[in-house]
Amino acid sequence: MLRFLLLAAAALSQGALAAEFSVSPIRVDLGRGVRSAVVNIANDDQRPLRMQLSLAEWTQDAEGKDVYVDSDALVYYPRLMTVEPKDKRIVRVGLKAAAEPVEKTYRLFIDELPEIAAPEARAAASGLTFTIRFALPLFVPPAEPRLEGRIESMRLRDGQLEIAVRNAGNVSFRIHAVAASSGKFKGEAGGWYLLAGATRVHRVDIPAAECRRMRRLEVTVKADKLSLQGGLDVEAGMCPR
Repeated sequence: MLRFLLLAAAALSQGALAAEFSVSPIRVDLGRGVRSAVVNIANDDQRPLRMQLSLAEWTQDAEGKDVYVDSDALVYYPRLMTVEPKDKRIVRVGLKAAAEPVEKTYRLFIDELPEIAAPEARAAASGLTFTIRFALPLFVPPAEPRLEGRIESMRLRDGQLEIAVRNAGNVSFRIHAVAASSGKFKGEAGGWYLLAGATRVHRVDIPAAECRRMRRLEVTVKADKLSLQGGLDVEAGMCPR
């Protein structure tokens, strides 16, 4: 279960309002015998919450950035609902078609809608009101999953190490961190989902003094389903002068 409380927004203004609600589970896997799933949305707030749901196909571009396009490839309902205070509602999600050769990935966007208030109430209101959007990931795996990742390239230039990681399989995996080390130096870049067929470049900054002492960098890609290893010989021209 994941709970959302917009504390940062509330800190902007004494009068700022933010809803508190929870979503469970925080990812949905369909296919391979599971054709439908139930998502629970609980209202932990003191006021009713109006929610709107929409579906988008989730892909990644040539740079590994997330791309969302409206989709009706899955069944999901309701699409509009009100969740009363301290209550919960369920959302049903299901498949329309059989699995494809490559995993299909989607996001179910759950948007809090602004409160509907009478004109006099809106005029009297002070401060700011914030709404929350949650993007629930949905995965439809292929009939024959193939997990394969690789470090496609590594380059050190002006003290910045670039590691290109490619998902060469037909299912996604999530990278937790890309770590680089040499002697006492340890650096790390954060990760994200890497969808089937996508490539993303991760960057680790290396201080000039550390860089000039290095002879070799060892790289580890730490993911939820696999671990990748690589190395790069360091030459003087790769470091800042």
